[in-house]
Amino acid sequence: MNWIDRIGRKVRLRDLHIFMTVAQSGTMGRAALALSISQHVISKSIAELEAALQVRLFDRTARGVELTSYGEALIQCGRAVFDDLQKGVKTIAYLGDPSSGELQIGCTEFGAMGLVPLVIDRLVARHPGLQLHVVTSDPISLASLALPQRSIELAISAIPSDLPPEIDAEALFEDRQVVMCGVGSPWAQRRNLRLADLIDGPWILPPIDSAARRYIDAAFVSQDLPAPRARVATFSMPLCHRLLASGGYLAILPQEASLMAEHLPIRPLQVDFPRIARCVGILTLKGRTLSPLARSFIAAARESAGRVSRIKVKARRSSKRRQ
Repeated sequence: MNWIDRIGRKVRLRDLHIFMTVAQSGTMGRAALALSISQHVISKSIAELEAALQVRLFDRTARGVELTSYGEALIQCGRAVFDDLQKGVKTIAYLGDPSSGELQIGCTEFGAMGLVPLVIDRLVARHPGLQLHVVTSDPISLASLALPQRSIELAISAIPSDLPPEIDAEALFEDRQVVMCGVGSPWAQRRNLRLADLIDGPWILPPIDSAARRYIDAAFVSQDLPAPRARVATFSMPLCHRLLASGGYLAILPQEASLMAEHLPIRPLQVDFPRIARCVGILTLKGRTLSPLARSFIAAARESAGRVSRIKVKARRSSKRRQ
């Protein structure tokens, strides 16, 4: 039996959609409720799909169903099929009206404060009817989950050192860290500050078990300084901004995030911070054809990245603390 007779005429998009809903729901009953069809229709569709492929897609258990290795393989195929179909429909709509469209992207919290708003402003000016769906997460989750699962089409984030092999990365700029405070902070008026002058300050830092915190601690140690103690440990950027604006706190943020100083009562301090390697770039899934809007977004990101690279923070070199 050739491919057309075995698969082409027997595997329907509807059956594939039902299969993916069952896999996500965990039981045929919940899938039936989600799709507003009977459980008998669900069972019949799965049985026909398994007969066409000549493999078992689910193992039945007392608590529902679990994917077999064949089912796991079909899930990946199904995501690609519906992703390409959805993208094709969006491309047709885009060709009918190039000023509109829909795009799913991912970024970090830092990117949402820095580069991404610049790109959105530039892109919306060209596509006034554009709808953007923005997911914020950490770089590893964007690269290892959101992109492979095709819930986003591209991501802008720091490029992880252990980038998954299925992800392509294009560098946009080398970011660096800056020390931030509120405009009313007593530190804001001081000149010739050294990092050693701030070691006992009220720091807002990433959680102790995070990679970002380890990099910051290492930067202090490289200057013969002890690791700073966090008054507040958090990844929440709204909380960080609110506390900084109160004037009583210090934070170490990427240079990219200092763009927010234009809109909030915070500012970078004139103190040099040891460089932490952090290359920000565009992440995409290898082999996935990008939509016209995604390509436009990437072009706008390349244009906007220069503004981040041109940010200057006047500072003198931090002297090593004398013994």
